[in-house]
Amino acid sequence: MIKSTKLLLILITCSSCAWLTGPEGYFPTNEYEFLEETSEAPIITPEGLSSPNSDNHYPYFSAFEVEKDLDIPKPRQIFSSGGESSVQLRRLGELMWVYIETLPSTTWPISKNYWDTSIYTILSADPDSGVIRIDFNEQFELEMKIEHGIKESSSEIFLNQISKESNEIVSNPEFIQSELGRVVEYLAESVDIFTGTSLAAQNLNERKKANIFTENGQTIIELDLNFDRAWSSVSKALASGNIVSNDRDRSNGIFFVSYGLEEEEGMFSFLGFGNSQKESDFNKDSQFEVIISQKNNKTYVRAKSLNGNIDESEQLLSKINELLN
Repeated sequence: MIKSTKLLLILITCSSCAWLTGPEGYFPTNEYEFLEETSEAPIITPEGLSSPNSDNHYPYFSAFEVEKDLDIPKPRQIFSSGGESSVQLRRLGELMWVYIETLPSTTWPISKNYWDTSIYTILSADPDSGVIRIDFNEQFELEMKIEHGIKESSSEIFLNQISKESNEIVSNPEFIQSELGRVVEYLAESVDIFTGTSLAAQNLNERKKANIFTENGQTIIELDLNFDRAWSSVSKALASGNIVSNDRDRSNGIFFVSYGLEEEEGMFSFLGFGNSQKESDFNKDSQFEVIISQKNNKTYVRAKSLNGNIDESEQLLSKINELLN
């Protein structure tokens, strides 16, 4: 009898859950209450203080309606991502740098340790700016700078030779290439066994060279690069994604590209699916302009579908951004 009574109480309790937490119950769920929220006025920065440097990864739009039974599409990739971790020496004209797929806060202690274990004296090391100054010889100092790369969770390392007499950068590409080659060898040997990170260098992680924002309903990639390097990076991204470049107008910063079928491999080359037979969302006749412009020491990458299909241009820009590095 006691067991039966307990079982009955359990059944009553379970059946009353809807009465308590259902839409009309005393304690209804609040899963849709966010739809009734409104936007507050933006934060006003007090005089004398600078605005915080942050990205709004979850923008809120007040003027919209949402159905409760709505299939949420897969979000576009807004950051560069990539393959295996690597360390490379890269060059564009006289500009050279080391590319490494780790956050700057991890790259910083490895780079500093490179000089700590060398025969040279470190004159200063500032983790907030990412700059290390080295007493190289009687005539020159070296300045190493660690920056966030274009790709998410990547770093770029630059090295300058500075005259002690004039305190100006000396152009010596062969020397810089030789020294950076040694840095690459050290990083390649150290990065897989080094698991630490520098709390003092965390600010370097926030100074990304690639950011995403929306203007008049169109997604735009903002690059903290000069035009030459932005043009080169986008060109490589198009090639990496097997995106067909029909023509280019460098003086006006325009790539004329299209979706094409890779005849030899019989695959949809635009999305880079390898041997997959999965069809893309693009029409074979889709034509685009990829436009690179420069303003206030930054470059901006936009994609425009010549048939006016906004979704296709957004997908193209997402693909380019995924391959930027």
